[in-house]
Amino acid sequence: MPAPELFADPIVEAKDVHFSFAQQSIYRGLNLLIPRGKVTVIMGASGCGKSTFLSLLGGRLQPSSGQVLFDGQSVAALSNNQLFAMRRKMGMLFQSSALLTDLSVFENVAFPLREQTDLPEALIRILVLLKLEMVGLRGARAVMPGELSGGMQRRVALARAIALDPKMVLYDEPFVGLDPISMGVIVKLIRELNDALGLTSIVVTHDVVEGRAIADYLYLLGGGKVIGQGTADEISRSTLPEVRQFMNGLPDGPVEYHYPATEYRRDLGLTPERAAR
Repeated sequence: MPAPELFADPIVEAKDVHFSFAQQSIYRGLNLLIPRGKVTVIMGASGCGKSTFLSLLGGRLQPSSGQVLFDGQSVAALSNNQLFAMRRKMGMLFQSSALLTDLSVFENVAFPLREQTDLPEALIRILVLLKLEMVGLRGARAVMPGELSGGMQRRVALARAIALDPKMVLYDEPFVGLDPISMGVIVKLIRELNDALGLTSIVVTHDVVEGRAIADYLYLLGGGKVIGQGTADEISRSTLPEVRQFMNGLPDGPVEYHYPATEYRRDLGLTPERAAR
């Protein structure tokens, strides 16, 4: 069980959340807490609902039942104006970086400042250069995104995510497609920016090594619920078959290889008599 002081003042809470896409059930009673000021990593196999949780937290999706709370408020109950105000407290690093390709690095980071504030250009310039300095790319401010490597694009996107000094930054698969050096840089930045700026970070990933390295607390999702939680060491010592299968990358275990289907020979139109020939 987590230390009580870790969750004395959670910034996010999921209470018995149920959610489905059409006939596909994603959550069947999800319960979790996100501690304030920490790096929380949410892991699990593809399709388990990791990124879906970010969409529920941001208000893009709504649960069928249950609640997702941000700072004590139910996200689904917020008006449009309240929802936009809440989102200003969050930064988002998308898996694809989602940079505006026709704008320079500087203009990409300046974009949310221009859209969401009335700050003078002189102050916007100072803030943009400050954020770019934090990710080591102040010298690349005039470069276009297409001229940067994937790792550098991810760092520009991170500078943009923290441009408005959010309370929380959401990372959707931040390590995908990066070489080992770029991945190490992103891991370092997430950890250092979280601590230096007093952020709360939620990192969604299926990368076991980086997830364990960066997490203050870690959740493992499966079957529509939390199947494992704790510090990296606690998760690594778990004896639960579902947790061991994922953390050790085992092909055989509770997570089956085949998607549920009818019996194979029957699907091919073979009767038991014909199949026996």
